[in-house]
Amino acid sequence: MNFFVVWNGRRLKRYFLLAVAIMFSAGVVYAEKDNITVFAPPTPAAIYSVQTEKKVVALTFDISWGDKRALPILDILKEKGVHKSTFFLSAPWAQSHPEIVSKIAESGYEIGSHGHKHDNYSKFSDQEIRTQIQTAHSILSTVVGKAPNLIRMPNGDFDKRVLQIADQLGYKVIQWDTDSLDWMNIGTDKIVNRVVTKAHPGDIILMHASDSAKQTPEALPLIIDQLQAKGYTFVSVSELIAHTELSGHSVQDKQTIQTPSQDPLQEHIPQEYKL
Repeated sequence: MNFFVVWNGRRLKRYFLLAVAIMFSAGVVYAEKDNITVFAPPTPAAIYSVQTEKKVVALTFDISWGDKRALPILDILKEKGVHKSTFFLSAPWAQSHPEIVSKIAESGYEIGSHGHKHDNYSKFSDQEIRTQIQTAHSILSTVVGKAPNLIRMPNGDFDKRVLQIADQLGYKVIQWDTDSLDWMNIGTDKIVNRVVTKAHPGDIILMHASDSAKQTPEALPLIIDQLQAKGYTFVSVSELIAHTELSGHSVQDKQTIQTPSQDPLQEHIPQEYKL
């Protein structure tokens, strides 16, 4: 008995083209398997500045030690009419200085976390990173009366693990584009010049209100005056981010691992900052 198989020419051609397309797609996927991220969730990143054409900047102050600089800085901000800025407080310092924390909050300034132990979190285990952030969160929530959702890592140090864990805990990691280097006491004029010449729309400016930053109270009034003369206004970090998101722009960030070594002068953190 003979059997005959009859193929429809059009159908055969369609199947052939479909098979070729599938093979081609599979080849592309294999070749680009390390680069395809369409279906991957966005990678958490630290925020250094935001994209905006408006002349707005965020003055930020880290505090982890002492009680001699914070109150004069608050007075200067008030005298100069700067009603918005962000203070990043280490939890042990906040716990030891609740009265200063209260004055910062009562003045309407934003408060973020500066972690608990003042050390490089990138050298910690995942669990220790989580513990440090959560411990600081608990303390600051109690002292401030409001839970923070911004964090600046001690020494500006982080890696991908730190970013991912902070994100899981509901935090945005905040860095800076302009470093005043006030903590190095490089001289009032140099501090002012660094900030005023480097500041740009959407900038996050790093300053300190710890006792080791001896020249900050002298430099701050000049920085404010000169930036205002250039047409800048001051906002909190959260307002800076929210303004950008509402305007439909993406937050300007850097997803590569960054540490203070990006500025060679930052490799020498004062011992006063070690808790």
